[in-house]
Amino acid sequence: MSMFRADLFKGKRILVTGGGTGLGKEMADEYASLGAEVYICGRRGPVIEETAQELSKKNNVRVTGIACDIRVPDAVEDMMTRVFNEGPLHGLVNNAAGNFISRTKDLSPNGFNAIANIVFHGTFYVTLAAGKRWIEQKQKANVISILTTWVWNGGPFTVPSAMSKAGLNVMTKSLAVEWAGHGIRLNAIAPGPFPTKGAWERLNPGSMRSGNMGSEQDSSASGNPMGRVGQMQELRNLATFLMSDGCDYLTGETIAIDGGAFLAGGGNFSQLSKLGDSDWENIRNMIKSTNEKDRTKRSV
Repeated sequence: MSMFRADLFKGKRILVTGGGTGLGKEMADEYASLGAEVYICGRRGPVIEETAQELSKKNNVRVTGIACDIRVPDAVEDMMTRVFNEGPLHGLVNNAAGNFISRTKDLSPNGFNAIANIVFHGTFYVTLAAGKRWIEQKQKANVISILTTWVWNGGPFTVPSAMSKAGLNVMTKSLAVEWAGHGIRLNAIAPGPFPTKGAWERLNPGSMRSGNMGSEQDSSASGNPMGRVGQMQELRNLATFLMSDGCDYLTGETIAIDGGAFLAGGGNFSQLSKLGDSDWENIRNMIKSTNEKDRTKRSV
């Protein structure tokens, strides 16, 4: 149950990238439940549309799904033109991402770009497209970007994501200053282990195969100081707080919500140094299978 009043976002319009599944869907659902009109976008058109209909019916508000590949600047511009033509946009959540575990020496340029083009380039395209419209229209707004604690200490075995997320951390701090005079706030959330099917299939495929995702037997739970993974409502509450009008003096910050994992042990995948060649081959095959299934569902 939300800790906020039911009409907190009534009259607000919020866009969540990567809003069809996982953390993006959770945040979109929370905003809709608090009265916001929500837009969600992603590359899998049917998934986005299904989620939009589900959340709209559940929360009795308008939720619009847009099939958009944020790696393509023209596609982002088309999406933003549509959103702003329908009314003012008050908030943006940069959630769309991609990631997988791999030894860096095994990465190809295409493997690196598969992550960087979404996380780094795509997030900037979306933020810029919204920001320049807000500035032109003299409208206040909030931006939340979903990062990781690796932005502070690096991400072995997830180097493309760590590099990209670190860049977004700097973007958050830079634009928080540059756009402060326009009434635009930028903050970020660095979640710890909040298991979702899509992420865990690429970051913790062993737990997925064993059926331990999110349980006490999940390695992400057993290694956490609190002895558990995050609960989605905890993330939803933080995303709501940062999007709300009650903390207008807060900007340029990246807030960890990870049960103390970063402070205790770095919160990254450094423990994977113990794996051998055969282990990595098995992981690569599991991730490849997941990617092939996902690719068949994309419409853009």
